[in-house]
Amino acid sequence: MLELQRLGAPEPDEGELLVRVTCCTLCGSDLHTYQGHRAVDVPTILGHEILGEVRRIGGRVTDLAGRPIEIGDRVTWSVAAHCGDCFYCERGVPQKCVSLRKYGHERITRDHALSGGLAEMCHLAPGTSLIRVPDALIDNVACPANCATATVAGALRTGGGCRDDVVLVQGAGMLGLTACAMAARRGARRVIVCDVDDARLARAESFGAQDRVSVREGAERLDEVIRYATDGRGVDLAVELSGSPDAVAHGLNALRIGGRYVWVGAVSPTPPVEIHPEFIVRRLLNIHGLHNYTPADLADAVDFLEQSADRYPFGELVTRTFALEDVEAAFRYAIDTRPPRVAVTPTDGV
Repeated sequence: MLELQRLGAPEPDEGELLVRVTCCTLCGSDLHTYQGHRAVDVPTILGHEILGEVRRIGGRVTDLAGRPIEIGDRVTWSVAAHCGDCFYCERGVPQKCVSLRKYGHERITRDHALSGGLAEMCHLAPGTSLIRVPDALIDNVACPANCATATVAGALRTGGGCRDDVVLVQGAGMLGLTACAMAARRGARRVIVCDVDDARLARAESFGAQDRVSVREGAERLDEVIRYATDGRGVDLAVELSGSPDAVAHGLNALRIGGRYVWVGAVSPTPPVEIHPEFIVRRLLNIHGLHNYTPADLADAVDFLEQSADRYPFGELVTRTFALEDVEAAFRYAIDTRPPRVAVTPTDGV
């Protein structure tokens, strides 16, 4: 159950920011939490794909490009704050920091109450990676940058890039469409996307996918498309973004010898998948898991959107916008119609 409450806006301490939220897009994890499919300590303020305007600054704060943040700057930021000096932070995986503070997923506390995007203000903790958003990027395009777009940037980085590769994208939701566009933009020789939803597949052509395969047609159809595109070798890179355990088996079989596979979609428990080690060993396959992303991926995501917004129709992926007082209707619409994204504008007109 969601309810509106009035909370006081704190004065930021050193390294903190108070940001006026101009847009918050609903991610799939928000919908899962709302439906009771994802455990979150309550009370909480949902929403982690956030865009806002800086209102108060505690001391000197810089963005990922090293630029000082000023009052009035339009910014987005990482889905969590990290300490910077723990075991995991020092090894390049700050998203697994031992003192991680998440936005949009944590219980409200006395010192960090405004921690989600479904609020007029968001309180940014020290260790939050933030970046200025170019004025040329409209809110609906820029808002998913700090989750969907940055995660895809991390997936392609983890997979070793994609120039001259044949890339298989599994899932044509927000992340899948973004992956199609990013792979195409970064020099993939061919992009193949598969999904169970024909409406999603229809969108994928506008995002750079040359081949669109419905899972309903069966594995044989996907195999046929891949054989034709690769002279029978298999794809160079596959990115699993659907969370379906069946997709994993199909993806493994789609890879060429020496192929790379990045798993991203399975962020919730799924049935186990049977994998034969001999198959992995003899085919020299490289399998990587990715959860969230690094600060560099966030900077990469914003840069990609700035360079590509006029080439791909990202703005069309946010199909409706709701006021904060209509947030229940926003969730119901998102669950019932399953669009790539729905936006909430907490301070529209405020």
